[in-house]
Amino acid sequence: MNSIITGTGSYIPKIIKKNSDFLDEHFYGEQNEPFVSSNKEIIEKFVEERRYLEPDLQNSEAGTIAAKIAIEEAKINPEEIDQIIYAHNFGDIRFNDNQSDMLPSLASRVKHLLKINNPNCVAYDVIFGCPGWLQGLIQADSFIQAGIAKKCLIIGAETLSRVVDPHDRDSMIYADGAGACILEKGNNLSKGILSHAAQSFTYDEANYLYYGKSYKVIPKINTRYIKMYGKKIYEFALNNVPNAMKTALDKSEIPISKIKKIIIHQANEKMDEAIIKRFYRLCKAKIPEGIMPMSIQKLGNSSVATVPTLLDLILKHKLEDHEINDGDAILFASVGAGMNINAIVYQF
Repeated sequence: MNSIITGTGSYIPKIIKKNSDFLDEHFYGEQNEPFVSSNKEIIEKFVEERRYLEPDLQNSEAGTIAAKIAIEEAKINPEEIDQIIYAHNFGDIRFNDNQSDMLPSLASRVKHLLKINNPNCVAYDVIFGCPGWLQGLIQADSFIQAGIAKKCLIIGAETLSRVVDPHDRDSMIYADGAGACILEKGNNLSKGILSHAAQSFTYDEANYLYYGKSYKVIPKINTRYIKMYGKKIYEFALNNVPNAMKTALDKSEIPISKIKKIIIHQANEKMDEAIIKRFYRLCKAKIPEGIMPMSIQKLGNSSVATVPTLLDLILKHKLEDHEINDGDAILFASVGAGMNINAIVYQF
């Protein structure tokens, strides 16, 4: 048996933050020095738009919206769900607060908001960086294969806009969003999750993404924000993600020609393109046209939400020039804080 996705859902926040909204910001470097380049020059290197969650909503509420859509599409009774797995990194953060609230777990909050009474529906969170939703999918598949669960709800949601340093130019990449799916026990060996691979590199790489003070020194203000060593992450991803993708592909025992889409974490378009090139080089194959759908230019980097929201957009025919049909094999891949990497081969 294979585990199959029977429903997907997403919540794309309604607040659109355009590049022009950053023209009057004051950006600083790691040594607290202002950038010499004009904001217009800096902005041109980043995405066109990104989405921010509405002030009256929190991470768990956006995740619940996406979950309800997935449950409805799967046509299941929420009381039948065996596990709720919620991937995030910063918990619920109220607008203009910056303080993380992770008690109770976001999965528990979703179960409460869905009004699920069944105590055998186990709810817990996964903190795994940007690959968290895929790792939740891997865990759910493992429980289904072991006979512990039959129906699982996996959510990936984040509100990075509420943990960014307004004086750090990297803040222009980050965004908010929520995606979810129902994974169920199937009875068709040619469909569903065929294989997966995951790794954690922590010896030298654990702090490539970290929590740090603002790049602009403000006396008596000690608020900390998400920070990253962008160049190190770029090189790490390029050297390691293609290998994990190939490992997952080799385990699936299907030829690379059957892969119709690669749905990769939307962190950096240039980096993602380089990863794909190296992956196909490893496989000694030519890159097909339209293999890598992208949403980062309009939605930004919403961490754990990028992969499930992108999948949902394609399946709902909301991403131009991209579609997934029955029989298509998809390769998922992600990289993020930890540093963690994973990949999944899935056939529809």
